[in-house]
Amino acid sequence: MPKSEIKMRRIKVDDFVFNPIRPTEKGLIGFASCLFDGRLSLNSIAIYTRPDGKGYRLLFPLKRLPNSRDVNIFYPVNIETYELIKEAIVKKIEDLTEKVKERGGYEECGTL
Repeated sequence: MPKSEIKMRRIKVDDFVFNPIRPTEKGLIGFASCLFDGRLSLNSIAIYTRPDGKGYRLLFPLKRLPNSRDVNIFYPVNIETYELIKEAIVKKIEDLTEKVKERGGYEECGTL
């Protein structure tokens, strides 16, 4: 496929799942997964609250090698892709938060 065709094709990112955890002191609130083009599942995306308390930040999985070097397993290669993933995950978090408020507790809501 010529490079021009690759640039024009939009990747569909969907099927986001957010699995909340009890928040940690460092701001970790849960993990997310998503599906790219219905063909590639990306899992274990860590969701943290920002240190200033305004919004969220994503950390993508790393593999620690025996020599203590960290290697990225996967990550967005540009800010547009990062923002696309983050916006969809934030929407799932907001949806879950709304369900919790409506139902009065996390146990009734599960994950999204």
